[in-house]
Amino acid sequence: MASEVDICNLALAHLGDAATVSSINPPEGSVQAEHCSRFYPIARDALLEMHAWGFATKRVAIAYLTNTWPEWTYAYAVPNDAVNIIAILPSEATNDYSVGINTMFSQTGLPLIAGGVYQPQPYAVETQADGTQIIYTNQEDATLRYSALITDTTQFSPLFVASLSYLLASYLAGPTIKGEIGSAEAKRCLGLFQATFGKASVSDASQRRNTISQNVGWMTGR
Repeated sequence: MASEVDICNLALAHLGDAATVSSINPPEGSVQAEHCSRFYPIARDALLEMHAWGFATKRVAIAYLTNTWPEWTYAYAVPNDAVNIIAILPSEATNDYSVGINTMFSQTGLPLIAGGVYQPQPYAVETQADGTQIIYTNQEDATLRYSALITDTTQFSPLFVASLSYLLASYLAGPTIKGEIGSAEAKRCLGLFQATFGKASVSDASQRRNTISQNVGWMTGR
């Protein structure tokens, strides 16, 4: 698996650099290491926010907070490692899309499949004066699905690593290669990032499959 230094050297290699950085935390003394130390976490966090990566997705019961906003019934704490809020769900939800309705039976006694009801609940995320982030929702005992800040590179997929290297290269191009050539290299690497990111996000999405079973209330009651 690629390390932070490996990803930084891959990004530098995209720019035609010798790519011999040995440490970015702390930087080993070269200009390239200084730039990588500064821009690597920015590029990583941005990429984590761009897509709900499977390796970065967490599902947790969240802690109640005192609710001071009457528009919503409940308030919850946002986890410290949250990058993106994906969904607020009931604690009994079996997936993100639907939960089974109690089994109904026909006049002959055979079970009828009624489908399910859409589960993700409305919510709002706001920041208090002290910097605390709060999730407001009407869902009691809420479960949160979110993208977490993952710093362990051994959890990154190969295509995520490739995407991150091109995004980081687009950040490094300006400081590393001055003038119009650096600007052109930044645009080139950004284009390569977009192409690689498309493949990475499609590959990641294919690693999971959800069966959507949803009916509106008046139909399930018939």
